[in-house]
Amino acid sequence: MKSLLKPLRILPIMAGILFIASCGNDDGTVKPPKEEEIEEPEVETPVTETASKTYNLGAVANPDISGTARFATFSNDSTVVELKLENTPDGGMHPAHIHFNTAAEGGDIALDLTTVDGATGESSTHVTALKDGTAITYEQLLEYDGYINVHLSEDDLATLVAQGDIGQNELTDTSKEYALGSVSDPNIDGTATFTKRVNGEALAVLALSNTPADGMHPAHIHANTAVEGGGIVFDFTIVNGETGISKTNVAELKDGTPFLYDDVLEYDGYINVHLSMDDLATLVAQGDIGQNQLTGESKAYTLNSVAIEDIDGTATFFERVNGEALAIVMLNNTPADGMHPGHIHENSAAEGGGILFTFNPVIGATGISKTNVDALDDDTAFGYADVLTIDGYINIHLSIDDLATLVAQGDIGANEGDDGEEEEEETAINFAVTNQGASAYVFNGNGLTDASNPNIALKRGETYTFTINTPGHPFFIKAIQSTNNTDTYDTGVTNNGDQDGVITFVVPMDAPDTLFYNCEFHMSMTGEFNITD
Repeated sequence: MKSLLKPLRILPIMAGILFIASCGNDDGTVKPPKEEEIEEPEVETPVTETASKTYNLGAVANPDISGTARFATFSNDSTVVELKLENTPDGGMHPAHIHFNTAAEGGDIALDLTTVDGATGESSTHVTALKDGTAITYEQLLEYDGYINVHLSEDDLATLVAQGDIGQNELTDTSKEYALGSVSDPNIDGTATFTKRVNGEALAVLALSNTPADGMHPAHIHANTAVEGGGIVFDFTIVNGETGISKTNVAELKDGTPFLYDDVLEYDGYINVHLSMDDLATLVAQGDIGQNQLTGESKAYTLNSVAIEDIDGTATFFERVNGEALAIVMLNNTPADGMHPGHIHENSAAEGGGILFTFNPVIGATGISKTNVDALDDDTAFGYADVLTIDGYINIHLSIDDLATLVAQGDIGANEGDDGEEEEEETAINFAVTNQGASAYVFNGNGLTDASNPNIALKRGETYTFTINTPGHPFFIKAIQSTNNTDTYDTGVTNNGDQDGVITFVVPMDAPDTLFYNCEFHMSMTGEFNITD
């Protein structure tokens, strides 16, 4: 039995060997066991900011509260609007919205933003669509015709704490300011500032000083120069007397003609600001704009008395941007009821000659005539540069019924000095003086270019002329720096306190080392005359 069992024990061993051999490669090597494949986890791509644009939010009701609106887009195409205000109250909750149109025009709410938390001054809003469901992207927001309002509270939406134009309405750094001189009230004057928008339109801000708190002053752009007069072409928002401010978007004229920032700079027009809607005939401020703006260059000619010894004066020509001129004839001692025709004649006064150009009559009550100079009476072009070289003279007559009687006369242009006063004209040093609202006198000439309230060096024994075009701001040379018409220094001074004409100052040899110039009404319009030998 033992010998029979031995072969049976060997069989399982042999079978195992054969199995192992069958699992090997053909070359006899053993194939390793197959490794189990492990899937790697997916790595999520981080979301990053790809672009942003920041707009300013200016103060409104509270001058201390202002800030920014930051629009940001991310790599997943999402858009976030972040508001950040300074000096908001800790307990405040300030609703905020994007509105249609410009802030000056006003418009309905287009998009609700997250309420600004007064404690942080911040809010963040994820933006995908407007209130009406219209989808909007980051790129579309940057071109949007809109503005942002931030309100005081949900219960007081009428009070704004911050505001700013966005998208195509954003203001650029390009602007142009024009002076608005006083008319019926010498205390009211100001400026008109046009600021260019990204879309080429403009924000017009009229800022007047000393308007009555209860006043509402209509304002318009008119065609032509102020001395010519013309129809209304553009309506501004009414000037609020309490603030003296008006803000208007400028995009087109009343007749629908496009009227953008660049058009304003070239326009043949002027601005009138009226006393009220019921009294449009009374003007409180006025100023030429566009191509009619004065450059600061001017030329004054003397008009000597003729038939009436006490009547004399000056004719001053102010250059305009377009090359034309504003002519201001100013006479002393004219009768209150007088109306005095004036003309430029050809040749010198000694020779005599025909009429070339007709001025507006000199009004006796003021002694002033203002006329735009762009062409002779026969329509030949005649601008500022032509005045300086013309072979001519000026006659001012007693009346339209008595042209034979002359009250004043003087050579101009190429004939200047033919009346024997050439030496005085040549030795006089001239400054052209205009005004920047009620903040400063602006000087041009003798090395000065648009200098605001400069200190000026004068020499004893020298003659200086100041060609004044500062309506509502009488220019006084003074011994003491002060307003009103006292403390004047009158030694050697002719026409002290003028606001439309020429002041002559022959500096005495005993003049003090320091004198002053000052507006009769505004302490901010002042400077020093430093006098040396």
